[in-house]
Amino acid sequence: MRYLTAGESHGKGLTAILEGFPAGVHIDCGMIDSELARRQGGYGRGGRMKIESDSAEILSGMFGSVTLGSPIAFFIRNRDYEKWSAYTDPVRGDIDSKALTALRPGHADYAGCVKYGFDNARKILERASARETAARVGVGAICKQLLSVLGITIGSHVTEICGVKSTVKPVGAAGLNELSDASAVRCLDKTAEKAMTAKIDECMKNGDTAGGEVEMIIEGVPAGVGSHAHYDRKLDAVLAAALMSIQAVKSVSFGMGGDVATVFGSLVHDCMYKSGAHGIERKTNNAGGIEGGISNGENIVARIAVKPIPTLTRGLDTVDIASGKAVSAAPERSDYCAVPAAGVVAENVLAFALADELLKTTGGDDIDTVVRRVAELRERANVWKQR
Repeated sequence: MRYLTAGESHGKGLTAILEGFPAGVHIDCGMIDSELARRQGGYGRGGRMKIESDSAEILSGMFGSVTLGSPIAFFIRNRDYEKWSAYTDPVRGDIDSKALTALRPGHADYAGCVKYGFDNARKILERASARETAARVGVGAICKQLLSVLGITIGSHVTEICGVKSTVKPVGAAGLNELSDASAVRCLDKTAEKAMTAKIDECMKNGDTAGGEVEMIIEGVPAGVGSHAHYDRKLDAVLAAALMSIQAVKSVSFGMGGDVATVFGSLVHDCMYKSGAHGIERKTNNAGGIEGGISNGENIVARIAVKPIPTLTRGLDTVDIASGKAVSAAPERSDYCAVPAAGVVAENVLAFALADELLKTTGGDDIDTVVRRVAELRERANVWKQR
């Protein structure tokens, strides 16, 4: 599969095209809108979330909500466009009358202006904005429904915000989102939740922002997805690339992550034990469900570190490229903390990347074929039965 998104933060809206999705999958369009709403939640979000109420309008690729195997296209309208149309209309807009020349540290402003030869950073920020992730969540919401048919669930929860860490360690993805979404910061630890909220309140008071960490758990992936044979077929590399493409993500880890550098191998690798007549079980999952670039049947556990949003209401020191003077960056409307929302985005980005790799492994252009081949893949895990 592959997908493309198009659209700017204050343009008419966002368009996405998903190509290669199997035929015969019934899509609940309400679930797509539900995922879009989840992305807009979380304590510390800014004024934009009060304006937008995202909904995906399906344009092609389905009849009667059942996929055809042809490209699926949808459109998410930007409600804020009405106020910005004089500047951002694709044909008549005068974007230079709304120029941003005081470059914002931490954004794509400076690097983008250098790359494309612009003297107005708004021509960069409109596309670089995390508003684009709404389209990717829509794509992921469709892919989540394919994965659900195959018995695969993805959940996430916030493990840290601005140094405050959760002590709760869920064992699976089933029911995880229902629990985390009940928290304003999507944290399962009630004590940590209060402290995280207090940190965000401190940011609001001081005109600052807060970053954090989110853990994603994927349950039900059969062993054998991905490959050890080439660098670009390794499942962890594919998933890591997808996660790193999310705006504000600065690091990705699986399983024990960086902690593998601190202990002996005897405390890292997941020993295997015979289970019943046909299978293998493990008592640990330090590998995070992937060995040698291939899923091993355990839960896939990934984490992302999300930087504090670089648009601060108090402004950071910068240079105005129009005047050459030292100034403070203008406080464009922004969030104080988007870590809870980043988890929702990460779930859906993972949904596409995993579904794509799964289809590469199983083949099949229709859901019945894919279901049958995934069942065959699961049967291979009963190693003793084949001897």
